[in-house]
Amino acid sequence: MTPRTGISEVKRQVSGAIAACQEKKAERLSVLQLDKEHGGFTDYFVICSGGNPRQIQAIADEVEEKLEGSGLRTAHVEGYKQAEWILLDYVDFVVHVFSEKARAFYDLERLWKSAKRLEPAELIAPQRKPRAAAAKKTAGAKPVRRSRKTKP
Repeated sequence: MTPRTGISEVKRQVSGAIAACQEKKAERLSVLQLDKEHGGFTDYFVICSGGNPRQIQAIADEVEEKLEGSGLRTAHVEGYKQAEWILLDYVDFVVHVFSEKARAFYDLERLWKSAKRLEPAELIAPQRKPRAAAAKKTAGAKPVRRSRKTKP
């Protein structure tokens, strides 16, 4: 985590990366929370697979596009042309998009076995309506009048 980025901000960014991977139907999505004491150079790894080079590139493109939309740019990208293992480095987290063959060969989950495994749902924040928007909707609504008459 960089000094300017808070924990909840990093989680929000990782959540955006996860959502982008899911949007492009990434397979076997996993998240590792790395421990600085055990050699972790970043806070999180987002790891997923694509079925073919085109899908692998599409997943990487979607992650970059979604995060750039929120003002976050990659520090470094590797492997895009080959589309066997695309690495998107965002400093506080790294997104790895693999072909199944490369993922099995490098096996990052085994290599970083000391990392805490997280379910993607643990980092994805539930979508909530902003309070101001909800207040505006109810402010203009007319009150419902209910009859006090009872049915015979």
